[in-house]
Amino acid sequence: MPTRERVRAVLETPRFQRFIIAVIVTNAATLGLETSAVAVGRYGTALTVVDHLALYIFVAELTAKLYVDRLRFFRDPWNLFDTLIVTVSLLPTAGGLSVLRALRILRALRLISVVPSLRRVVTALLTAVPGMTSIVLLLGLVLYVAAVMGTKLYHATAPEYFGDLPTSLFTLFQMMTGDAWSDITREVMDEHPSAWVFFVLFMLVCTFVVLNLFIAVVVSAMEDEHTEESVQATRDLGVTVLAELAALRAEVRELREGAPVTPGAGDRRVSAPAPRRRGSARGRSGSR
Repeated sequence: MPTRERVRAVLETPRFQRFIIAVIVTNAATLGLETSAVAVGRYGTALTVVDHLALYIFVAELTAKLYVDRLRFFRDPWNLFDTLIVTVSLLPTAGGLSVLRALRILRALRLISVVPSLRRVVTALLTAVPGMTSIVLLLGLVLYVAAVMGTKLYHATAPEYFGDLPTSLFTLFQMMTGDAWSDITREVMDEHPSAWVFFVLFMLVCTFVVLNLFIAVVVSAMEDEHTEESVQATRDLGVTVLAELAALRAEVRELREGAPVTPGAGDRRVSAPAPRRRGSARGRSGSR
């Protein structure tokens, strides 16, 4: 087996994948411990060694993938994602670029590219982005209409919430998330008892209709992604089975053409019995 194929086989083994997951989790834990002054004072050297060792392992992994895939390495977006994260970790962290030390925690995001279930969720979210465009426009339109109405109706009653259009937009967005919407409603209702109709309708449309549309689009995208993976797995299985059948047929053909034919049980031919001569039979009967 060529060296390139051996490296590929090692990279694709489940044991190596579990090893990379363990390194990512360990590195994320050590970066979290670095936020504690007590942990840094006691285990600062060990944390630094583990951090550098994890970085070297990530670099070696990406180098091995580049060696195996060559130009195909750059066609995989997950490889580019991993390369970007590791490159950020390699940048100097002293002086004006010391803020990059905080970006080292981005290495934990490599779990997304390593764990198939997380990768499937992110892929589904990215697939659902085009379908969310119309929903975002609908939500923006509803927010804008409600903000204009709220500013016109309640700017004098609650100027801290509906004093102008930007303030009204922020207030309605806050209410849409469920943050203190009932308190704002009751405060406005002290001056306008019928204001509950406006706010309840707004919450019903935005929270229980539009936001659920986002969930529906994401769930649909995840189902499509799962279906596509199942179809691809079935195709790969079919290709594997056909390849094995072709190999078996070739092996059988070689055995038939190359093995000597022996008069055994496998190649035994049944010949018809020789016809009996009538003359000889009559002669034998006459002699009797």
